[in-house]
Amino acid sequence: MNYQYPDVGAFCESNNAASFIVWAPERKHMDVVLGDKLFPMEKDHRGYWRKRLNDVPAGTPYLFRVDKEKTLPDPASMSQPQGVHGPSVVTDRSFRWTDLSWKGIALGDMVIYELHVGTFTAKGTFEGVVEKLPYLQALGVNAIELMPVAQFPGTRNWGYDGVYPFAVQHSYGGVTGLKRLVDEAHKQGIAIILDVVYNHLGPEGNYFAEYGPYFTDKYKTFWGSAINYDDAWCDGVRQYYFQNALMWLNDFHIDGLRLDAVHAIWDFSARHFIEELNAKVRALETHTGRKKVLIAEFDLNNPRYIRPPSKGGYGLDGQWIDEYHHALHALVTGETNGYYEDFGEASHLACSLRNSYVYTGQYSVHRKRNFGVVPLDTAYSQFVVFAQNHDQVGNRFLGDRLTAQLSFEALKLVAAVCLLSPHVPLLFMGEEYGEKNPFQYFISHTDKELVEQVRAGRKKEFAYFNLEGEAPDPQAEETFRKCVLSWNHEHDRDAALMLAYYQFLIDFRKTRKAMKAMERSSVIVLPAADEKVIWFEKRCGSDRLLIVFNFNKQNVTLINPVERAVRRIFDSASRQWNGTSEESSGTDKGKPFTIQAQSAVIFEF
Repeated sequence: MNYQYPDVGAFCESNNAASFIVWAPERKHMDVVLGDKLFPMEKDHRGYWRKRLNDVPAGTPYLFRVDKEKTLPDPASMSQPQGVHGPSVVTDRSFRWTDLSWKGIALGDMVIYELHVGTFTAKGTFEGVVEKLPYLQALGVNAIELMPVAQFPGTRNWGYDGVYPFAVQHSYGGVTGLKRLVDEAHKQGIAIILDVVYNHLGPEGNYFAEYGPYFTDKYKTFWGSAINYDDAWCDGVRQYYFQNALMWLNDFHIDGLRLDAVHAIWDFSARHFIEELNAKVRALETHTGRKKVLIAEFDLNNPRYIRPPSKGGYGLDGQWIDEYHHALHALVTGETNGYYEDFGEASHLACSLRNSYVYTGQYSVHRKRNFGVVPLDTAYSQFVVFAQNHDQVGNRFLGDRLTAQLSFEALKLVAAVCLLSPHVPLLFMGEEYGEKNPFQYFISHTDKELVEQVRAGRKKEFAYFNLEGEAPDPQAEETFRKCVLSWNHEHDRDAALMLAYYQFLIDFRKTRKAMKAMERSSVIVLPAADEKVIWFEKRCGSDRLLIVFNFNKQNVTLINPVERAVRRIFDSASRQWNGTSEESSGTDKGKPFTIQAQSAVIFEF
């Protein structure tokens, strides 16, 4: 007889009763602690402890006592109002939803906007995001990707130090605040993607090992102990994370999950954790009739994660492509240190436009080995690209954005390379108007020794790039404050123009037939006519476009490469976008046309 794994946590029942379930397979005794009262729990043969109690209304603080010694918060807590070391709170999970007609959005149809709740607005809350939904809708994005919101130490953190995967960060607005954001976003036609961390847990407030074998010594990760997905007792750990993912997607109506660094999810089980997670999410899709998107972040040019299970893959909807960013960044900035040493030529970006991956089996100088494969049988709709994101900005020495490195013309070119890409575009909060405030790494740990370890770790990481000087102190509140968006497009002419420029490109992408096609056959990357020019055809039926990116710092003259006349319909260097271009709109077959320095042009033919 198959064992039915229970959901863990504290659950409100009728008449102010509550049920408590916790997984602690190797513990001899477990109690529910309510104030100064102890209530012994009962254990089953798979290590799940249960207790049902009366007179425990929502809002009641509770703890678990482990083996009559340590009194600890619930690892499946939904709410930690007193922080990661304080008691858990019994949480009412009900909510009056108004999005019953919402069906979700497929990844290929998305224009994604990544944001950090704490620095997106001065409020630093979900309610602050709700207030900006009309702005985001007007911008044209239809998906918000939230950086992790699981409870972390203090009130300042990127979210990847979360230690309560089920608890919504209290300072952001907790469970109700997040549900309200999702509900209001759906009213505006905007999907919500949540960044979740299933490869490690943060260091402060991490009491998981006190309960059971959540970790394994078989593997190591960059952040410490690896989650136990394939060692003894791993079934309980896998179920914990399956429950977590389905909670977000079902109970919170979240539309998708961005799975952080899946290459650090070590699992040699017959059925990989990611593949099994995907199967459960597809079953939820069928049950609810709503599209749920799963996106992997990983550092391997291997399409296994996005291929269907029928072809030996794990079945995810898509993956981030860091290489598209690296190729673009190195080309426009000239930076070649660290991992940028593998990039810097227009041919690298052209390769990504063709294959999504840049490295498809050739030798990587940075990795000192051959790397990657051609992602056969994939579509552009399975790959997410970006010019900036939290990692690529925040892990810079000063957390400086491209606005601190590039001219206005170059910024417009970069935006076009992202938004006119055949892939799924992702914007990082504020880039649409040229935000100048940095996005730096920040924390608010209470453990002084841990703070020093973080500082030392950041210093070591930057040494990898041969940088000198002192990086911003991640523990300082000032570091966090400097990262809050300025929203200066409301009073800065260039910022307002950049915002209008992004709106135009997003609208063009969403409405032009050729731009909406995402099959590999919809793109033809043309042979290079100049070492710093990329041009490609984008087509769907009779709608055909020629898109040209000029990365030179001077104008270039090219010969019309297609077998008919072309008409210029967009020029990032035109006077409309504060440029100086006055080029004619039409060019006959075989005739020359000029592309302004650091600009993007679209022709139709």
